[in-house]
Amino acid sequence: MKILLIRLSSLGDIVLTTPVPRLLKKKFPKSEVHFITKAEYSDIYNNNNNVNKVIHLQKNLKKTISILRSEKYDLIIDLHNNIRSNFIKLSLGVKNFTYNKQSFRRWLLTNFKIDIKIRHISESYIDTLNKLGINDDNNGLDIYLHEKDMIDLDKLPHQFRSGFYVLVLGGKHKTKRLPVKKSIELCDKINKPIILVGGKNEYKDSVKIENFFNSDLDTNNTISDILNKKTLIHNLCGKLSIMESAWILKLANVVYSNDTGFMHIAAALKKRVVSIFGSTHPSLGFYPYKTNFYVYQNTRLNCRPCTKIGSSECPAGHFKCMNELKFDNIIL
Repeated sequence: MKILLIRLSSLGDIVLTTPVPRLLKKKFPKSEVHFITKAEYSDIYNNNNNVNKVIHLQKNLKKTISILRSEKYDLIIDLHNNIRSNFIKLSLGVKNFTYNKQSFRRWLLTNFKIDIKIRHISESYIDTLNKLGINDDNNGLDIYLHEKDMIDLDKLPHQFRSGFYVLVLGGKHKTKRLPVKKSIELCDKINKPIILVGGKNEYKDSVKIENFFNSDLDTNNTISDILNKKTLIHNLCGKLSIMESAWILKLANVVYSNDTGFMHIAAALKKRVVSIFGSTHPSLGFYPYKTNFYVYQNTRLNCRPCTKIGSSECPAGHFKCMNELKFDNIIL
């Protein structure tokens, strides 16, 4: 049997699909499993033992359809359920199963704050296989690292070679990102060697955090004078690939992360994760899956969650979900 899995984006969602090919291979060990996604996310599956081939989504959808038709699939598992994935299924015209996005339930929670049960998104992906007689094996997420991406501990500053913590900066949307001032406060409370991880978009903020701890004075007088300013910071934002960053997470004692893709990579690595939620909420079904985790969130607001994926600005204008966040019970 030749099977095509579809999930086109984004980083976190790609990681959250990883139980699906593993379960398919357990049920159909002789099957050939392909996965289609955008090229920038393909590293998540390039080394995955349960996927025989990774196909890149082309900008020209007709070209993508032509490539897929030549493979002659027997079955399609649509783990995206959007316009493009539905067009692909329609064009290929083979048996398919499509995952339930639980959109209405998330809409009720974000718009009316109705306390309603929403399955974790990975469970929803797995549910797509139920008609094939496949159920969850409870083994969580997968991430397959390659030696070529390995980080050499000897190349880190000597203070970090006996152990360090990671703070993942960033997030696609502003209301999912911990502000710089709060990131500095969190780093100070951790008060251990911390590596900053993130993409090029996070580099500017990461330098502000790095410079604060490397300077003698807070010249802008923007941070509380109770901070110790003893935390050691090693800034790797914008300097690593996705998989190189994953190696850093693998080596960390604890991973602190916004509600973003690297939080799910940390979960796949079975790390202890401290998740930071602002405008979104764990009840939406995107919390770290099958790993030990703790959540920082502002539970005193009745406006949360205001969105399921984050937004460019706080709808209420105050951003209290992040600005008034308390970092109690530091996990070390």
